[in-house]
Amino acid sequence: MLIIPAVDIKQGRCVRLLQGRMDAETCFSDEPWQMALKWENQGAELIHLVDLDGAVEKKVKNLDAIKKIITEVKAPVQVGGGIRSAETVEMYLDLGVSRVIIGSEALYNPEFVRDVCKKFPGRIVVAIDARDGLVAVEGWTETSETKAVDLAKKFEQTGVAAINFTDISRDGMQTGPNIIETEKLAEAVNIPVVASGGVSSIKDIENLLPLEKKGVTGVITGKALYEKALDLKEAIKISKHH
Repeated sequence: MLIIPAVDIKQGRCVRLLQGRMDAETCFSDEPWQMALKWENQGAELIHLVDLDGAVEKKVKNLDAIKKIITEVKAPVQVGGGIRSAETVEMYLDLGVSRVIIGSEALYNPEFVRDVCKKFPGRIVVAIDARDGLVAVEGWTETSETKAVDLAKKFEQTGVAAINFTDISRDGMQTGPNIIETEKLAEAVNIPVVASGGVSSIKDIENLLPLEKKGVTGVITGKALYEKALDLKEAIKISKHH
C-alpha cells in the first residue's frame, strides 16, 4: 500500500486546513517544494498536491508553487483542486504531473471525466469526498443526495486510475480513517481506492492494511505527518512488510 504525503497549497504556502475550512489553517512552510522534497527523501513514491485556492475559485491558482515542486522533486506527483476542463488536465500532464485529480466536477459532469479518461487513460483520479456515505461538494460546504458508492460506480470501465476517497467529517481531525465506508467503496468497484482523511497514527495505517486485498492501494496523509504524530519512514516500512 502506498503511503502518500499531502502538500496542500494556499497562496503559495504549504498549509493544513481543519475540516476543509479556509479560515482554519496552520502554515507549515512558505516553500511547499521543500516539504515535498522532505517527503521524497523519506521514501514517498507519490506526492499528493492540492491547490486549495483553485478548489475554491474553480481555476488553477498556485501554478508557480506546483511547477517548482515538479522541478525540484523526482517522485511522481498528483494534483487536484479546481480542475474543470480538459485544457487544465492537459496543461498539468504536459508539465510533468503524473496524475490529475478531478473532484466536484465528477459529480456534476461525469461525461467530462469519461472523456479525459479516454484521452489520458490511467492518468485521471476521481476524488470522492463523503459525509455519512453521501457525496460532499464545493470545497465540502454542501452535501449532495448522491451516495459515494453510486458515484464511484459511474466510472467503472472508464480507465480511471484510482478513486481518492475522503470521509470529510474526519479530515484533519485525526480520528482515524473511516474503515467501514472505505471498505464498502472498495468492495463495490473494481477501481483501486486510495483512502484519506483522519489518519492520526501508525495504528490507522495498520488498520487500513487488511483492506489492501479489497483494492485499497494507498492512503493519503497530511496533518499527522506535519504534526509528527506519524513517521513517514515507519509507515512506509510497515506498508511494505505486511
